[in-house]
Amino acid sequence: MIAVNNIKKGFGDKVVINDVSAVFQTGKCNLIIGTSGSGKTVLMKCLVGLFEPDSGEICYDGQNFSEMSEEQRKELRRSIGMLFQGSALFDSMTVEQNVMFPLDMFTKDNYSEKLKRVNEVLDRVNLKDANKKFPAEISGGMKKRVGIARAIVLNPKYLFCDEPNSGLDPQTSLLIDKLIKEITTEYNITTVVNTHDMNSVMEIGDNIIYMYQGLKEWEGSNKEIIFSKNQRLNDFIFASEFLQEAKEMRILEMKGKIDKDGNIK
Repeated sequence: MIAVNNIKKGFGDKVVINDVSAVFQTGKCNLIIGTSGSGKTVLMKCLVGLFEPDSGEICYDGQNFSEMSEEQRKELRRSIGMLFQGSALFDSMTVEQNVMFPLDMFTKDNYSEKLKRVNEVLDRVNLKDANKKFPAEISGGMKKRVGIARAIVLNPKYLFCDEPNSGLDPQTSLLIDKLIKEITTEYNITTVVNTHDMNSVMEIGDNIIYMYQGLKEWEGSNKEIIFSKNQRLNDFIFASEFLQEAKEMRILEMKGKIDKDGNIK
């Protein structure tokens, strides 16, 4: 679990995050959503230690990150997995070498032990025979799965995903969402996802935080968001007439007034 208590972060005279508190639950997909400039990316960077909050605290399972020694921070970083927006694979390395990289950096395992772990995680993300391929030889969806494999190869307690569906088609996006959800539940990871993808919100949003102009405007689950009365949130989530109609149909379905095919009961 990660608890954020009244954190504030600014750059010069501009306050980007203002008095934000939240709890990111273990074994759940915790989503941070909001328009560009809402503060969600800065919030995530504070969570992973790239930015130091000006005030407030960030606690990893009860330990205040700001009060940790450098050795404690190093140990914490070892328990954090990161899936980057563009996958951030090394072009000159094979899939196998990319996934093995964190093991090379943070463990003293021998090659056979590292290879065994690499094969385990590649098998878990359905890339069993992709070891010797280079990033240029695989699709965008496969690159994301390699990124996920690399992020979980050290058995992290915390997983951060920055726009995991960026650049993917809708069908592949759903597969990546499903994989992130499965891994979160299977390994009981605290997963934090920064996303613009409304499909992700509806599919895997166990806990959702909506940011607006540096403030936490709303918090709830993907089931609760359907019934939200927050107009700014509704305008953001259900921006088109099609999505507004889909929301109304979903509400009727959840109330048992229509079936999944849209027929009145």
